Amino acid sequence: MSLLLLLFDLLGTFVFALSGGTLAVRYRLDVFGVLVLSCAAAVSGGLARDVLIGAQPPAALADWRYLAVAMLAGVVTFYRHETIERMRNPVQVFDGAGLALFAVLGTSKALDYGLSPFAATLLGMLSGIGGGVARDVLVARIPVVLKAELYAVAALVGGGVVALADVFDLPRTPAMAVGALVCFGLRYMAIRHGWHLPAAHLPDDRN
Repeated sequence: MSLLLLLFDLLGTFVFALSGGTLAVRYRLDVFGVLVLSCAAAVSGGLARDVLIGAQPPAALADWRYLAVAMLAGVVTFYRHETIERMRNPVQVFDGAGLALFAVLGTSKALDYGLSPFAATLLGMLSGIGGGVARDVLVARIPVVLKAELYAVAALVGGGVVALADVFDLPRTPAMAVGALVCFGLRYMAIRHGWHLPAAHLPDDRN
């Protein structure tokens, strides 16, 4: 089980790093910039989660494989970005996959550290959105979580499935699979159909 969770964690790291690397290439950053953005997108959420729950040192720093996987994704994106760009909305797809994996894994880890289901769900959301926020801030654009269709909400729902399973003593692994699928499905459908929360609107300035 621990090996399976590690593999999913590394997979989430890889796909988030792809989203960061793809965005870096779109902003015409050099190879160092691509690697930095890939690593920031991949590990920032996990770092924040581990610091808050007291998991020291954070997994992304204690285990070399996380940064290695992130940098590998950055190199792949730098040299094969045209292939990646042929996919439909690659940044959003990779970001959605990373969001789903990190939301359920973050919730599960927070539960293991004794947090309440509600707090664990919030930590799962932070794990999912933290990398995207760091990625967007580094290229000076408004973080997707503040304006995109059902981003943080999708992470909350995915993590909530895992937390509810813990409340009712249901098996953790199937709940994580269902939570990840629900989170990714919500994010994908929101991208595809424009589902979003109500946004603030200022009255027209008629003066």
